[in-house]
Amino acid sequence: MKAELLLVAGWFSFAAAASPSRDQPVNLIPKLQPGQTFTYLIRYRSDKNVKTESSFAVPLAPTASQVDAHGLLRIQILDLQVSGAKPVVHARAQFLREDSGASVVKPAGGKSVSSTQPVAPDGSPIEFTISHDGLAEEITGLDSLTPEQQQIWQVWLARCAMAWALPSQRAKIGDKWKIEQPEQAASPIAGLIWARDSSYVRDEPCSAAQLSPTGEATPPTRLAVTCAVVLTEAKLVQKSSPKDATPEDFKLHELKTMGAAKGSNELITYISLTTGLVVRATEDASQQMNVIIAKADGSNGVRYSVDAKSKLEVLLLTQASPQP
Repeated sequence: MKAELLLVAGWFSFAAAASPSRDQPVNLIPKLQPGQTFTYLIRYRSDKNVKTESSFAVPLAPTASQVDAHGLLRIQILDLQVSGAKPVVHARAQFLREDSGASVVKPAGGKSVSSTQPVAPDGSPIEFTISHDGLAEEITGLDSLTPEQQQIWQVWLARCAMAWALPSQRAKIGDKWKIEQPEQAASPIAGLIWARDSSYVRDEPCSAAQLSPTGEATPPTRLAVTCAVVLTEAKLVQKSSPKDATPEDFKLHELKTMGAAKGSNELITYISLTTGLVVRATEDASQQMNVIIAKADGSNGVRYSVDAKSKLEVLLLTQASPQP
């Protein structure tokens, strides 16, 4: 299995970093060593509404869903190789179990994020290799996770390595770049591409959040390092014709699709100038789709109207809570 890499790693440093001038490029590639471990808190909420204009059901059709997931994900760097300007990383990801005292994360002075059971009850590990061109390969253990855990892990992958998307190894304030990436999620509309416009807008003080022994994530006591602030605005572009937007897997089921999809995302990422580590990332996303799914001969058509919104937050934590 392959997944688009958006991964960062390295151990967080509390040494103060001086802000570079606008004309001074900085290296945002993460600085890693085998044996390093670090922990992220991921909060992800999504709401997908689907309206259907027929009682006839077809396979592979979009379905409504609501997700309110959070989890603590510990990353361990197992091996590191340098291939060109960007490293090849072999790592292990593992959710923290409830008995670790850190899997139910609550806002400071508040109630639990969710009244349901924690997202990661079993702590099953995932091992993967990150290639120099930003792909997660040789993934093992993903199928043993719950759907919520898989979603959280994929969100982490998709938001924590902005440096791999940079057109060059070094960047300075004011730099802008554009990339196109295919939509990874299954869809009844073929040829969906995300057109991403990113810019290095400024530097700001930052620090990792703190994790208490009781599982509370609190703001840092001081802003100890400097982060590059990268703003990314993305638009969902449809390359296929609205008159015939049939993906290959739908053709295998002798189905035909017609329709259009659109969407927009805004992502703000804070990257440590000291380590290349993503300290914080937030995203607001909205997508709409209007599609007809019918048999290949055009009969038994069903119209689906889909409206989806999501919010996510990825936070670096100073360390996992200590064992008693």
